[in-house]
Amino acid sequence: MLKVNEYFEGQVKSIAFHNEEGDATLGVMEPGTYEFNTTAIEYMTIISGAVSVLLPHFAEYQLFHKGDIFTVPANSTFKIEVLEVTAYLCIYR
Repeated sequence: MLKVNEYFEGQVKSIAFHNEEGDATLGVMEPGTYEFNTTAIEYMTIISGAVSVLLPHFAEYQLFHKGDIFTVPANSTFKIEVLEVTAYLCIYR
């Protein structure tokens, strides 16, 4: 079953689903700065666009573009600065 999610007054939207890789979301983010909390490990693939991410235990933001993947630990908080409209795939484990 698909579930539609909307965050930050519609600036971030995603569709949640389950497949052979596990739980996942496919979404789009408008430019802006957002903070998210995790409950599971998240593997985020940037499909298009560009983001700058402040991951837990890092002092500086890291830049990610189309095709890049970053991992966010479970039970943590991360900040993401969306530099242009960005599509992503997030797998949760």
